[in-house]
Formats: sequence, structure tokens, C-alpha cells
Amino acid sequence: MLLTNKLTRIIIFLFALCAGLYFAKTFLVPVCLSAMIAMMLTPLCVWLQKKGAGRGLAASLSLLLFIAAVSLVMGLLSWQVSGLFNDAGYVVAEINKAAGRVQEFIATTFGVQAAQQQQMFKEQALNMSSGLGGKVSLVAGSLAAILGKSLLAIVYVFLFIYYRGHLRDALIRFMPSAGKEQVEKVIDSSSHVAQQYVSGLGKMIVVLWIMYGIGFSIVGVKHALFFAVLCGLLEIVPYVGNLTGCSITAIMAFTQGGGSMALWILLVYAIVQVTQTYILEPLVVGAKVNINPLFTILVIIVGEILWGVPGMVLAIPILGIVKIVCDNVPALQPFGFLIGVVKVKKSRAASHKRD
Repeated sequence: MLLTNKLTRIIIFLFALCAGLYFAKTFLVPVCLSAMIAMMLTPLCVWLQKKGAGRGLAASLSLLLFIAAVSLVMGLLSWQVSGLFNDAGYVVAEINKAAGRVQEFIATTFGVQAAQQQQMFKEQALNMSSGLGGKVSLVAGSLAAILGKSLLAIVYVFLFIYYRGHLRDALIRFMPSAGKEQVEKVIDSSSHVAQQYVSGLGKMIVVLWIMYGIGFSIVGVKHALFFAVLCGLLEIVPYVGNLTGCSITAIMAFTQGGGSMALWILLVYAIVQVTQTYILEPLVVGAKVNINPLFTILVIIVGEILWGVPGMVLAIPILGIVKIVCDNVPALQPFGFLIGVVKVKKSRAASHKRD
């Protein structure tokens, strides 16, 4: 009975937490994204301060360098996208050929003739175009909202970097005197793991750009640089992102060089993934957020439901911080064990045999 009541309270708390996160996403998403960027820029800010720059100047320079790097990447993507548009006619022709083969397969297998399929596509296209004006205005409004949130996020990032020590000390002051040492340990561990994860992820994305760029160029994919940058950026979302980037690149390779080029793209992807898993992550990312794959996938799904794409990006570092808190609070340690990495126990028979 006691266990049932405890589980009921936990379930109610989780539902209330998810509801709060969902309804407060307009405020929480830019704050959390800004905090993550601030963690990534903190080592650079500390280095600049050691070189003699004041806290305000170091924070401003770190933020300006980040904005310059993002602008450079966006400019590179825009340049490559313009090249893709120049080849749009060729790509459309290849897609039409592939669509023709698919129509033949459907007609042969399911008995739906090509004329009927085209009529179905035309009706769907009319339904989509009927609300085109409203969609254009919606996109324009979304772009304006994104611009406003981006400016607000820049302010948040600067303030998080500038007041990082003050925020830490203030959080410690809220705790009772007996638990301040433990709270300080949790804060330091959480910030260390989150900072290493975010900054290491940034370094790994740059390395992935180089590896994918070399691999795609050797295979002969047009606009290899664009697809390399795209695959690297999508790495921000674990599991889902790299599969999406590889699928897009493989489809484009298929339109350019057929099935053989698509297979070569998949081979490049496999080589990069093996290198990333066994070399890049231990070497570049450093301290890992020790979460097992089951809860990694679950938290990404929940993050997407609550906050959309930003929720998928923030899910892993947030859950990593939650795990550190659980590991350091005795009452929550079972939850830390639940979401942690599974340690394989050696059997007694194997142990005796080795002895």
C-alpha cells in the first residue's frame, strides 16, 4: 500500500512537471538554450580573463566570436544552397524518373494505374495550395518571432556568462548550512559535465564536418560541403539527427549517381560513426552523461513532444544534470541508478574460470 501511494505521487509529480514544462516553453526554451550556449562559451571567457580581459569584455568577446562563427556557418550553407538551386532541374528530372518507377511498381503490385495515382496527387496538391496565403503569412510571422527570440537569447547568454559566479553563490545560499557542501558539489559536478558535453559536442561537430566533407568529396557527391555541414549539425540530436542527415545525403546521391553512389555514402556514414563512437566521443567529448540508450531515446521523444526541436537538443544535457542530482541525493539514488549506464556483471562461473 505504501509503495502504491509512493508510485502514485511520483506519477502525479511527473505529469505536473511535464504540464508545467509544456505551458512554460515560450519562456523556458530560450533561457535553457542560452544557458547551454553560455556553458559552451565559459571556458573561452575564463581564458580571456586569465589573459587580462575584464569579465564584461571577456563575456562580450566570447559572445561576438560565437555569433561570428554561427554567421560563417549560415553563410556557407546559404552559398551551398544557391548551388543546389542551380542543379534543381537535374534533381527534379531524376526524382521524376524515380517516381515513374515507383508508379509502375504500385500499378503492377496493387493495380492502381498511373492515371489514378496522378489524379490523387493533383487533389492533394490542390488541398495544400488552398491555404498557401495563410501559410506564407504564418512563415513570415514565425521568422519575426525567431528574430526576436534570437536577440533575447543573445542578451541571456551574455548575462549568464557575466553573472555565472553570482548565480552559483546565490543558489548555494538558498540551502541550509548543513547541506551547503553537498549542494556545492552537485552544482560543480553538474556544470562540469554539462559544460564538457556541450563544448565537446561543438568540437566533435567540427571534426565531423571535416570527415564527412572528405568522405563525400571522395565519393563524388555534388555540393559535398553542404551535406557534410548538414550531417554534422544534425549530430546535435543523438540517434535521430545523424540518421536523418545520412538519409538525405543518400537520397541526393541516388539522384546523382544511382544506387552505387548511395551505397558508398552509407559506407562513409558507417566509417564515420565507428570513428565517432570509439575515438571522437572518448577523446573529444570527455566526461559523458552516463545515461543508458533506453532513457536517451525516451527523453529525446519527450523533449520533442514538450518543446519541439529545441527539446530534442536540450534533452540529453538536462537529463545528465538530473542524474547527477539523483546520484547525490540519497532519496533519489534509485532514479539515478535507473537512468544510468548498465554495468554488466561477470558471472561467478566466468570469475572462477579466470581465477
